[in-house]
Amino acid sequence: MVRKVILLGNEAIAWGAIEAGVGFVSAYPGTPSTEVVETLARYAPKYKYHVEWSVNEKVALEAAYGAAIAGVKSLTAMKHVGVNVAADPLSTSAYTGVEGSLVIVSADDPSMWSSQNEQDNRYYGLRAFIPVLEAGSPYELKDITTEAFKLSSIMKHPVILRSVTRLSHSRIPVEIREPSEIKSKGSFKKNPAKYAVIPSHARKLRGEMLERWNRIEEYLNNVWYNKIEGDGRRLIITSGYAYSYVVDSLKYLNISDIKILKLSGMIPLPRKLVLKAMDGVDEILVVEELEPIIETLVKSLLYDENIRIPVYGKKYIPQIGELTLNNVLKGLSKWLDLEYPLSDVITVDGVELPPRPPVLCPGCPHRGTFFALRRAVIRSRVKPVYAGDIGCYSLGINKPFEAQDTIVEMGGSIGLANGFSHTLSREYLPIAIIGDSTFFHSGITPLINAVYNNAPMLVVVLDNRVTAMTGNQPHPGSGYNAIWEKANEIKIEDIARASGVKFVKVFDPFKIKESEKVILEAINYIKENNEVALVIAKRACSLLVSSMARRKGISIPTYKVDLDKCTGCGICYNAFTCPAIIPMEDGKAYIDESLCVGCGECVEICPFKAIIPSKPWTTEYESLWW
Repeated sequence: MVRKVILLGNEAIAWGAIEAGVGFVSAYPGTPSTEVVETLARYAPKYKYHVEWSVNEKVALEAAYGAAIAGVKSLTAMKHVGVNVAADPLSTSAYTGVEGSLVIVSADDPSMWSSQNEQDNRYYGLRAFIPVLEAGSPYELKDITTEAFKLSSIMKHPVILRSVTRLSHSRIPVEIREPSEIKSKGSFKKNPAKYAVIPSHARKLRGEMLERWNRIEEYLNNVWYNKIEGDGRRLIITSGYAYSYVVDSLKYLNISDIKILKLSGMIPLPRKLVLKAMDGVDEILVVEELEPIIETLVKSLLYDENIRIPVYGKKYIPQIGELTLNNVLKGLSKWLDLEYPLSDVITVDGVELPPRPPVLCPGCPHRGTFFALRRAVIRSRVKPVYAGDIGCYSLGINKPFEAQDTIVEMGGSIGLANGFSHTLSREYLPIAIIGDSTFFHSGITPLINAVYNNAPMLVVVLDNRVTAMTGNQPHPGSGYNAIWEKANEIKIEDIARASGVKFVKVFDPFKIKESEKVILEAINYIKENNEVALVIAKRACSLLVSSMARRKGISIPTYKVDLDKCTGCGICYNAFTCPAIIPMEDGKAYIDESLCVGCGECVEICPFKAIIPSKPWTTEYESLWW
């Protein structure tokens, strides 16, 4: 039965995998890829495939790779920088190939809406000899996903399915249907000559990989998603979402005498199809998002074939940020020497808009941790070097806390602190701030390195029980698996002690004074013993708790301000900066009870005891925080 539903782009990818008969799914959450596996987790009980949140992208790819070797159709999904983490097994998978199929979803992030860079992961396809497919519009996402599985199954080779933020987070009507068959169990045939990649085997496997690469190129010359449209003396070669912008731009310009070569399978470059598209053409423009990959490949092809046709690309199309109708239309207008038909995007020059920086949520336990940490650092009179990490707590970079001096990548906090520890004088204290999910992802090995190489530092683990920033997915410390069934809970404090850290303490960040005391004790321990100390701030994410409370019908407690006691000192809204607390005209505080989640942190930080309960806590509500 066919149904038409409105889906997020990532949900369409998930349904494409289901229709293709996926039997194994693994991922580490990361925007803009997260919803792919969240959707697959939602339907796993119905369709009986395995789905998991893995500890990081490398393990996720290895698990999917293993399932594919066992003959099962497998998928792993990650954001673009996650592919960096998984690069080692990714490269080897192309050498060995697979028995079933292996699709790697890479959700790139042009304009860096939620990322530290905007790398173009099509380069991974070129470097690792893995074909790359990407949809030309959100409407193609589901079908391109099934095509990725088809290509992988036919060629017995991994395939990268590239999406971007704008594709992944678009909503479109999609026709979905039940899968014909899902096989979640495979078999293993010993073949060490293929799958044990020692040097003597690898040399032979490289030749086999290159043979498959040539067959894949030939295959991509003859697929529906690579096609020539229209006719004319000018040719536009385009791929991915850029295709949609090209089509719309030509409509705005009212131009029909331009040939378009749409490439949704562009790596390896289908050279025969490209040469066919060039026939009778005087000039070529390549429209692609981010790097000039197709542009470079086309220029190389023309050189090899001794064809002299001017090829343009980044001369007219931006290399920075995501493409839009506006900047593609500008580029085409310049290339065609036409007047730009649209006014620029509306500007607000001379108008000062109120700032709306991202903030920690009301009731976020990280706020209490940062508040206590700042006070403890001041009391200890050390010079802190805050090595931050990737997570909600990255917002600690902002005032008033200013507790993130570096933010590089997942696990970089403890890693960089290793270097700071050995190169800065003793008056400085490296403080690594890392989240619970990030600790499991890539914080354990640098912690062991710090103990092994005696790098004194304070490690602050912010344990809010889930991978909160990407939407509250469970992790190894949550005690639940991807479909929210009970699972083994791995305790961070146990890992720290097993790694050789002698000072390990857990505190409740809602208890500000106790938190400050524990942090100060840890700092003094480092001063006296010249060793690593690790503290864990443990309280669940307030968004998770309030959501669970509403679903279960549990009353959410709130607080209010006793205006007779409030002096308008501003500590609660200036130094603590809870979004639920706002200043009134006279400077006194007011608590918006529609935002308050009853954490009670503000009660402790008010020196005048002016904050009092409005709705009391219950034992049922308290239980949700752990």
